[in-house]
Amino acid sequence: DIKMPYKQLQVRNLKLSNAGIYTCQYGSRKVRTSLHIFKLTISLDGHFLQNEVPELILMQNSSGSLPVLNITLFDSNNNRVTPELQNKGRQKYIVNLKKLEAMDSGTWVCQVHSDSPLITLNIPFAVKVLGFQNPDLERKYATVDSTVILSWHLNSQKIKWKESFTGQVNWKQQEGANTHGLLDFNVTAHGQLHETKKSSSGFLFEIPERKPESTIEVKLSKVHFNHSGQYQCQLEYQGRHAQSKIELVVMKVSANPAGPLSREANMTLTCQVSGPLPPSAYLRWERVNGTKMDIKNSKQQEAKLEVNISAAGLWSCHLIEDSDRKISLHYHVEEAPVWINHVIIGASVGGSLLAFALGCLCIISGIRWHRRRQRAKRMAQARQYLLENKTCQCQQ
Repeated sequence: DIKMPYKQLQVRNLKLSNAGIYTCQYGSRKVRTSLHIFKLTISLDGHFLQNEVPELILMQNSSGSLPVLNITLFDSNNNRVTPELQNKGRQKYIVNLKKLEAMDSGTWVCQVHSDSPLITLNIPFAVKVLGFQNPDLERKYATVDSTVILSWHLNSQKIKWKESFTGQVNWKQQEGANTHGLLDFNVTAHGQLHETKKSSSGFLFEIPERKPESTIEVKLSKVHFNHSGQYQCQLEYQGRHAQSKIELVVMKVSANPAGPLSREANMTLTCQVSGPLPPSAYLRWERVNGTKMDIKNSKQQEAKLEVNISAAGLWSCHLIEDSDRKISLHYHVEEAPVWINHVIIGASVGGSLLAFALGCLCIISGIRWHRRRQRAKRMAQARQYLLENKTCQCQQ
């Protein structure tokens, strides 16, 4: 297109083949302009899942010899990114970037520089990373019979993802165990989220109705000890997958014996968590308003702690990680009433007296039995003696 009145030539939808020397001739005057064209393409059309590695291809074309280019990349936060050059040629440059995270979404800049000829060009390109705003491996703690909500926050609304994708939430007790599907979800091209609960899972949970946009949630209204394990939310887009895990650790406490604590008796309190703890975590038993003698810590990463107590009151088990109390569970040890103590003392004394009386009775019975045996023995000897004497008198 010729733009008037300055006789400007406008070339639209440039291609690499449009590179070359353009000449403007007016009468005997000629003015030449060299057009150098760059083409930047990004793999997967700029739509990525987190932890995927983009590939950039920069191509150039010119009428003369192609210059050696220096390439500098800046991410969406204007931070310089050091790429790995896979293939460096005069015409084609292939650049691999780092693994992407959800926060990397935005407009990146490829800065091209050459000293001869002097070229400085900034080429912007869009990067959209669909993923989770959760940490890589999130750990959540809960106590038995409490309510817990597991949430996965997607960034689909933030980046205005136009393409639809699907996903699911799975649960398994531990690594290597069978996987149980909890729910399926899909997001339309308009960004609407639809969830479908799997009825065959046999798992008691709810899907909260009110929640932030682009959030997947599973609500356990009454946590059981065996609800612990790994909950994984998985995305699928064009045959590719991305996932985020939440490790649910459940705590429970128990007592043996479970009844009231009588005077001068002992009780064993047990605090247990459902899975292995991180290296910096441990369990602690302590009595509320007690002394330092009433505190006992487990070794690091121990999942079970027992303490023998002789004092009634409110005992608390804490899970401590990096000097921070993550969860606490209380157990109230009741003191046995006075009449129970008297009954126990009376029963003990009565039992002792009964045992003493039984012992005495056994001794007396033994003595009497021994005497009867001796008397029977003497009578038998006397009868034998008399029988022998009568025999002798008859012979005379």
